[in-house]
Amino acid sequence: MQHPAVPDLSHTHARPIHWVATATALAGVVALSSVLQPDAATAAQTAAPQTKNAPAHGTPPDPAAVGFPLECGPVKAVVQKKASGDIDGDGRPETVAVVHCDAPMGTPPDGVYVITRDADGGRPRVVATLVNPRDRRTVTDFAVRDGAVHATLLGYSTADVPSCCPDVTEDVKWQWENGAFVRDTPSQSRAV
Repeated sequence: MQHPAVPDLSHTHARPIHWVATATALAGVVALSSVLQPDAATAAQTAAPQTKNAPAHGTPPDPAAVGFPLECGPVKAVVQKKASGDIDGDGRPETVAVVHCDAPMGTPPDGVYVITRDADGGRPRVVATLVNPRDRRTVTDFAVRDGAVHATLLGYSTADVPSCCPDVTEDVKWQWENGAFVRDTPSQSRAV
């Protein structure tokens, strides 16, 4: 008669009561972990750098005070990102805002708008559209520095590419030249 290499341990066979006990213990651990939470994390954002050689004077325009040229239907437009600095060299700060419709699902395309106010400090207004939402672009990295607007845009190589899956990335820069924003693509578009 041969003896098995491992003895028959009847207590190692799982029975329904074992599974109930395991599930009860796991539920207790989950419930306890939801009660014992660490303190909320806090983070501070650093101020956006000022641009051009001389510091900008005045308060940057607030994008919340502007109506954007964006059709959102029943949802509202949301300012996703913003940065300020003197990008046209007039000594007053402009605000550049990345805006999209507050869609309940999916990733709506972004628009990038330049906001300024008149020399008398009047009401803020949109003076330029750098990225039109109709172009189906999403802005990732975004900054105003050295008198220019810098952004990384995610987009699509063809209209057949699903909206969920952008397949093109572009690093772009807009610089104020001769009364207009001129787009420059420092690096070529690349596939994602």
